[in-house]
Amino acid sequence: MSELAFVKLGGSVITDKTRAETARPEVIRRLAREMASAMAADPGLGLVLGHGSGSFGHIAAQRHGTRGGVRGTDSWRGFAEVATIAARLNRTVVDAFHDAGIPVWSLQPSASAHCDGGELESMALEPVTKALKHGLVPVLYGDVALDASQGGTIISTEQIFVYLARYLEPDRIILVGTVDGVFDGDPLRDPSARQIPEISAANWASVEALLGGSHGTDVTGGMLAKVADMVDLVRQSPGLEVQVISGEQEGALRTVLERSTEVRAGTVIRW
Repeated sequence: MSELAFVKLGGSVITDKTRAETARPEVIRRLAREMASAMAADPGLGLVLGHGSGSFGHIAAQRHGTRGGVRGTDSWRGFAEVATIAARLNRTVVDAFHDAGIPVWSLQPSASAHCDGGELESMALEPVTKALKHGLVPVLYGDVALDASQGGTIISTEQIFVYLARYLEPDRIILVGTVDGVFDGDPLRDPSARQIPEISAANWASVEALLGGSHGTDVTGGMLAKVADMVDLVRQSPGLEVQVISGEQEGALRTVLERSTEVRAGTVIRW
């Protein structure tokens, strides 16, 4: 591979997070075409694709309280329901990327993930490494997981990426959401919110104090948790760069993957 990139399609961009189980198929198909274009431009580009659950898994998980633990028959039934609904969105994403000509292989995180206290401690690596070795694009997603101390929980795509990055050492991680980077307020509600072009050791303390939750239902902590996970990762991985970009901006994913300057993209997290 010439480069290995992890790409996460946020639930906020591939679903309407304010309406239960509502995908945005036209956006998913466009992002698939953009990734296919970038792969055609660089056949050596290795990709791991992940996506959030948006209005699919998050709303069901909030209803059942799955993130905080799974105890009792009704709670375990809720756990299974969340898994089923999350997989339903995954099928929509995988079908769109397959139709765009990308050799995707869906890997169900809950089949092997083990947590303790909500922290992801292990999951199967071989399917991901074999997929990359043979030129496939493994697809993972926010899912339920067994948990040693609380029965079950929810794991985010960011948690999965952090775990995989320890072993696969990607060159870049690209987080695709609805807004163009990280802002000092909520740009969907406050037009005066300003983009933070770069997050580094020099400004992380002040940025952390500014970040709040996400727009819509998010049981995995909103923007602060997502950015904090990435900051922890880049601290431990010299040379790793994380980019937070908008999937609403046509061409942004393609140009970022191709390292083009055609579209100015989001916020960079580096240490």
